[in-house]
Amino acid sequence: MSAAPANPRVTLALVVLVALLIGGNFTALKFALDHTTPLLLAGLRTVVGGTFLLGFVTLVRGERIPTDRSVLARIFVVSLAITTISSALLVIGVNRVPAGLASLLSSTMPLFTALLVLLLMGVRPTRLGTLGLVVGFAGTVVLASPSLDGEATAIGIVALAASALAWAFGTVFMQWRDFSAVSPVMIVAVQLPMSAAVLIPVALLTEGVADTDWSLGLFVPLAYAAIPANAVTFALMATIVKRAAATQAAATAYLIPISGVFFGWLIRDERLGAIELVGGVLVVAGVYLLVTANARAKMAATAS
Repeated sequence: MSAAPANPRVTLALVVLVALLIGGNFTALKFALDHTTPLLLAGLRTVVGGTFLLGFVTLVRGERIPTDRSVLARIFVVSLAITTISSALLVIGVNRVPAGLASLLSSTMPLFTALLVLLLMGVRPTRLGTLGLVVGFAGTVVLASPSLDGEATAIGIVALAASALAWAFGTVFMQWRDFSAVSPVMIVAVQLPMSAAVLIPVALLTEGVADTDWSLGLFVPLAYAAIPANAVTFALMATIVKRAAATQAAATAYLIPISGVFFGWLIRDERLGAIELVGGVLVVAGVYLLVTANARAKMAATAS
């Protein structure tokens, strides 16, 4: 039996909140990267966020950590996709491009989600959804065009696109496989320490700590990136994913770039060029069309 639909006003509030929290994350990461290296930052995010969320879910909510191996194996797949690979690539990308551009590229996640839903679950997009995919990916190509200006930018853009793809796979996998035995918050609480167990050793082996400045300049943006923008938002997104179709659950993505560009402008005085502006508008428009098409299809199926 499927869960009852969420209250529309509550859902809207959660969508806006998640978009704001994640939008601010890109700017916070830029500040943190002034004091440490990308992989170590990604690992520290999972340590801080995982400790906070695991304590909350066990001590406050009174939930028990799952011990079933099959459940833990499924959570590990989500962990590997979203909070390990996607998070690591996100920080690598943010380190090489402006925060606003990073948020625009990350917002392509719903486009990859729709493709994976088609490949893994056999759900074809409607004509409007297909149009959204075409428009959105056209915007992605436009956004990627500045990569011709230099190797650093190219690596950042590729990393962010791959991060969006990994995030999309984790989102679809949660719809594709059974996670009913575990609450959405517990899923994230367990997957973050799993990611930490991978990211921290890799970071120490490849980057070390010589370039890390253990000061408030690191700790303040790290705290924001780890708890509000990581633990809290992933838990909220996991809740939405379990109660809606995968592409609909990704609806926050067309608000995230607006939020990300805004915070980049407000806090770091970043400006979008004409290419980034055109590409960003196309991506947001494509995601909007895709999510709108999915919502209409779901309403039609419910009515019939």
